[in-house]
Amino acid sequence: MNTPIRVLVLAMAVAGLGACATKKTPPPEPSSPPPSQPTQAAPVQEESWTNPALLDSKPCLVSRIAYFDFDQSVVKSEAMEMLKCHGKWLAANPGARISLEGHADERGTREYNLGLGERRGNAVRDLLLANGGRGEQVTVVSYGEERPICTDSDESCWSKNRRGEIVYTAKQ
Repeated sequence: MNTPIRVLVLAMAVAGLGACATKKTPPPEPSSPPPSQPTQAAPVQEESWTNPALLDSKPCLVSRIAYFDFDQSVVKSEAMEMLKCHGKWLAANPGARISLEGHADERGTREYNLGLGERRGNAVRDLLLANGGRGEQVTVVSYGEERPICTDSDESCWSKNRRGEIVYTAKQ
C-alpha cells in the first residue's frame, strides 16, 4: 500500500474507533439519607366537626343507638342529644354517609316487625334531618326481628332489641 493510502486508512480507523467509544459515567454515589429533622409533636387540633377522628372520641358521636318503647316508632327522649350531635356531624360533613338500621323485638309477625323497623329507622332519619343532616346522606334499612342483640324472651332483652342504629358507611 502506498503511504498516502495507509495514512488515509489509519485516519479512518482512528476516527471510527473514536466514534464508537463509549463514555463511561461514574456509578451514582449512594444517596445519603436526608439530614434528620427534629420531629415536632403534631399541633393540637381544635375540635372540628370535619375531623373524622372525632367520630370515635366525642361521647355524643360514639353512641349510635336510639331505643324505642314497645310497639312504638317514637325515639326515647334519652337519645335526643345524641341524635342532635350526629345531625350536626352530618351537616358539617356533606361527604359522610350513614345507614339507619331499624330493629324490633321478636313479638309480632315478621312482616309487622319489618314495617316497625322501617318506621323506627325513618324516625331516627327525621330527627337527623331536623338537626342538619341531608336526605342524600341517609339510607334506611329495616331488619325487623332478624338481628337481635339479645335472644332471651323477657322485657329487659326485648327493650334492647327495639332500636335504631346509626352505621357510618363513609366518614367524609
